[in-house]
Amino acid sequence: MNDLNNLNTENKTLLEVNDINVYYGAIHAIQGISFYVEEGEIVTLIGANGAGKSTILKTVSRLLNSKTGSIIFDGNSIDGVEPYKLIRMGLSHVPEGRRIFQHLTVEENLEMGAYTRKTREVQGGIADVFKRFPRLRERRTQIAGTLSGGEQQMLAIGRALMSKPKLIMLDEPSMGLAPMLVEQIFDIITELNRAGTTILLVEQNARMALTVANRGYVLETGRITISDTASVLLNNDKVKKAYLGG
Repeated sequence: MNDLNNLNTENKTLLEVNDINVYYGAIHAIQGISFYVEEGEIVTLIGANGAGKSTILKTVSRLLNSKTGSIIFDGNSIDGVEPYKLIRMGLSHVPEGRRIFQHLTVEENLEMGAYTRKTREVQGGIADVFKRFPRLRERRTQIAGTLSGGEQQMLAIGRALMSKPKLIMLDEPSMGLAPMLVEQIFDIITELNRAGTTILLVEQNARMALTVANRGYVLETGRITISDTASVLLNNDKVKKAYLGG
């Protein structure tokens, strides 16, 4: 693991979230949140269960609506944009729980992730995913629902990569995985970023998230309470006490 905190100051802002407020009925789940992600970064959102992390990702990917504010992706407002159109714009969302197509094979899942690409590009995309995830190549004809948890997470990430995204949003990628597989998934996240993919990471394992991230935002009951570089957050007494077991 490595802490990548030296950013190119010329990087452009790829995602800008301004003053979003999201409600579940009468519950004010997200309260005036603003943050940004620069091209080439890994940015993480950390916080306790129910803090609003997944709700933010769902709002960015247009599965939920904000009552106020705006969301700018790659220089364009995505307010009112249909979720499926975001894939063509370069935004992929790997949801909590993986949400792979359980009854399709590994290869069929990858093909489903490539619906925005030209037919002649699909096999090349699958080859790229198999190069990155050799275990998926070994299981290309296996029914996805029979894969291990770690393999399903690799497939979910691989499926997202099939659309050649500029930004991948990962929601709890280490959830339910054994410690050895958690290390492997975070190595994959780091490698994806080094290869040029910008990542917005929601993760319960705050220590691992901050170890790979450039910057982080701490959420408490729908509000951002702290934001800083990952290295500073790792050494913040409040963060250590609340999320790092220190």
